[in-house]
Amino acid sequence: MSTMSTQPIHINYIEFKSTNLEATKSFYSKAFGWTFTDYGPDYTAFENSGISGGFEKTNESIDKGVLVVLHHEDLEAIKQQIIKLGGQISVDIFSFPGGKRFQFIDPSGNELAVWCETED
Repeated sequence: MSTMSTQPIHINYIEFKSTNLEATKSFYSKAFGWTFTDYGPDYTAFENSGISGGFEKTNESIDKGVLVVLHHEDLEAIKQQIIKLGGQISVDIFSFPGGKRFQFIDPSGNELAVWCETED
């Protein structure tokens, strides 16, 4: 396990939900000039918004539409730190194209995620 960094961990990515990705992309590109990259049929990432983010397709009603994503190079170490400080893991570490991440609930009930790149 690596030593925890004393550097602040900044917000790296914001993830929204969408019930219709094509309509969402059309709205944000026309309203704000955002550009999109699709990653399969259920996910699109956006740029040119001031911070990178994405929209995940859902068929559920959206009640928690935003997931703030932090970046950390040692997921296991930061996961243990979050648990030690009273956070609860809501989605354990999983892989996705280009990285891996987990999600947690902070002591106030907010859900966030932490990710890192994977080496292929």
